Amino acid sequence: MTTGNASLIGPDDPPPYTVINDQGKARVLLTGDHVSNVIPAALGNLGLDKSALQQHIAYDIGTRKLIHHLSEHLDAPAVLAGYSRLVVDLNRSLEDPSVMPETSDDRVIPGNQNMSEVHRNERIHCFYTPYRKAIDSMLHRFREQGIVPAFISIHSFTPQMAGFVRPWHAGILWDKDPRIPLPLMQNLRAHPGGFNIGDNEPYSGKHPADYTIDHHAEASGLPHVSIEIRQDLVNTEEGAERWATILDDALRDILADPDLYQVWQSL
Repeated sequence: MTTGNASLIGPDDPPPYTVINDQGKARVLLTGDHVSNVIPAALGNLGLDKSALQQHIAYDIGTRKLIHHLSEHLDAPAVLAGYSRLVVDLNRSLEDPSVMPETSDDRVIPGNQNMSEVHRNERIHCFYTPYRKAIDSMLHRFREQGIVPAFISIHSFTPQMAGFVRPWHAGILWDKDPRIPLPLMQNLRAHPGGFNIGDNEPYSGKHPADYTIDHHAEASGLPHVSIEIRQDLVNTEEGAERWATILDDALRDILADPDLYQVWQSL
């Protein structure tokens, strides 16, 4: 299922989001804010060469593959972004300056310099708002069925950043609600693979940059977690399938608990 076009989206461009496994039976919604490295033709690659769009500054490498496999394992629907985080970062609030980043990992993004308010609003209208509405629509469908769904956001991180080699295989991002993240970290650390699992590493769920979770899940008390997998582990179909299996195994008992599907009331 896909959505229609808008003014910055040409006839040969993809839609601003895609929903996969729309009729999945799980009480779970998956999201992929950064699965795409596509720039609409109207924005001319934002002044970047094509090689830059294959790097982590443009998208979360491997997450599209991972979410497709995990969606099948869990039988859960997923909402996937259609465009690069360089066009609009869907995991940021509109008040965050990095929502349309002028630089990324010290790389200047020429097409994001000195944007007019009109052009900024056009990007919001074409790319940001449809994605937010798609997630809201899926959550509304759960509510109509009397379901409080689990919300799982999938990301990936580059193995090295700013000269620092990141030792984690995966990171679990969370803030106040421990229902999914704490047992998930325990299960992943118990895996015979001997994984190094970061607790709010290499990014933190307590940071406002984790906007999709904050806005759609935490604010409504939905059980939730944001999962980061190191990109070199999921950049192939084989790796993505392996980690989808690992996550499925680690999540199975957690998601099977009927007490999970309640609105969180923090103490």
